[in-house]
Amino acid sequence: MSKTLALTEELIALSSVTPEDKGCQRRLIELLEPLGFQCETIESGGVTNLWARKGTTQPLVVFAGHTDVVPTGPLDQWHSDPFVPTQRDGKLYGRGAADMKTSIAAMVIASEEFVQAHPGHKGSIGFLLTSDEEGPATDGTVVVCNHLKARGEQLDYCIVGEPTSADKLGDTIKNGRRGSMSGKLTIKGVQGHIAYPQMARNPIHLAAPALAELAAEKWDDGNEYYSPTSWQMSNIHGGTGATNVIPGEVVIDFNFRFSTASTAEGLQARVHAILNKHDFDYDIKWTISGYPFLTPRGALSDAVCAAIKAETGVDADLSTTGGTSDGRFIAKICPQVIEFGPLNGSIHKIDEHIELRDIDPLKNIYRRTLENLLL
Repeated sequence: MSKTLALTEELIALSSVTPEDKGCQRRLIELLEPLGFQCETIESGGVTNLWARKGTTQPLVVFAGHTDVVPTGPLDQWHSDPFVPTQRDGKLYGRGAADMKTSIAAMVIASEEFVQAHPGHKGSIGFLLTSDEEGPATDGTVVVCNHLKARGEQLDYCIVGEPTSADKLGDTIKNGRRGSMSGKLTIKGVQGHIAYPQMARNPIHLAAPALAELAAEKWDDGNEYYSPTSWQMSNIHGGTGATNVIPGEVVIDFNFRFSTASTAEGLQARVHAILNKHDFDYDIKWTISGYPFLTPRGALSDAVCAAIKAETGVDADLSTTGGTSDGRFIAKICPQVIEFGPLNGSIHKIDEHIELRDIDPLKNIYRRTLENLLL
């Protein structure tokens, strides 16, 4: 069994359902400290975070990730215990196998191999790990980033180990993510008996034309790296439950997934401009869970692409699709942030798994990337 596979299995066996770490980071510290890493545990709101750094000079290459996993779902639907790493049919099964304990294990072993082979390498290597990525993400990576910023610690390159590959290891690198902004729109009417509509004002009827206009709006054209910004409704709440009562209000939840072609402020202003054309009283509560970030082609993406090509022969595509990630926090303190990891087809699913044949090549890609940046 390879060291990367052995460590992956150790981590999967620790049932670190968010926001629990269950000793994952303590085990990693045991491996990193002998290599010369200075390890710092940062606790916040019941969340365990780790900042580890070897070296004091630039450039600083950081591996980032999360030790927490999503809940398992119905245990009786799994073909093996999700926290007992199980090999069958050429795959390793377990919660976190793909998202993202294999990546963390590969990063640690890659760093070990690199440091042992090149003890005099230039620059520094860092690890930024949290147990709050799959949860609210309020006490995790963002706390560590603020901590590092406050003491003036400069990150140059960061690789987040999110599972990004689609069909084969190395086919996709995320060089950015869309922003996510939600709104809770309350449209107010006048409640009344449904038999006397002239004595009431139906907010559902008032909302319909405005919602149709919002749904049809073209928000932007995207750009080289991003598809156009999208606006989607997720929930509509209205009515008292009775069939003979016109409700007094209707509440619509919606979300923007927006690119760098638009700003949060600009999108909010356009929503208000559309709603203001319609004759009703309304209120919106806005929530921004992440701003878009983008790392154009440069030293980091070139280093990772070259490492993938050398290890697998695959030409990687740069992509910004998918949901949000902790890269959105790191991008505020690091000029070049990309995400790269194993296949993502089974993440968050029953019988989550990773191909055994991909584990050591993933480690080798991370090691080759260090070689490309620090030798």
